[in-house]
Amino acid sequence: MAFDKDAIIASLKEASILDLADLVKAIEDEFGVSAAAPVAAAGAAGDDAAAKDSFDVELTEPGQAKIGVIKAVRDATGLGLKESKDLVDGAPSVIKKDLNESDANDLKSKLEAAGATVTLK
Repeated sequence: MAFDKDAIIASLKEASILDLADLVKAIEDEFGVSAAAPVAAAGAAGDDAAAKDSFDVELTEPGQAKIGVIKAVRDATGLGLKESKDLVDGAPSVIKKDLNESDANDLKSKLEAAGATVTLK
């Protein structure tokens, strides 16, 4: 039994969202599968990230006020001026690793107040 893939795709393009939802439900029932399984797996990975207890603070972009960001990095890391400048100039770069959530958010807010763009990983 051959089917016309193009005709099926054309029919799907014309279907409403409710029709497509009914189709998905019918396919799930007919074949004993779940379209939500990949989403549930992705959700579980997100739960692991939410339960994470250590974070890396990454300087994504130094922004326009580079000098303020260099000072903030220097204060946070205890590095010298040149090393702090090299970290800022080398963005994206990890400023500190394995911080608890509170300390990571505190450092992130200090760097953002200086004008940087920061990501917690």
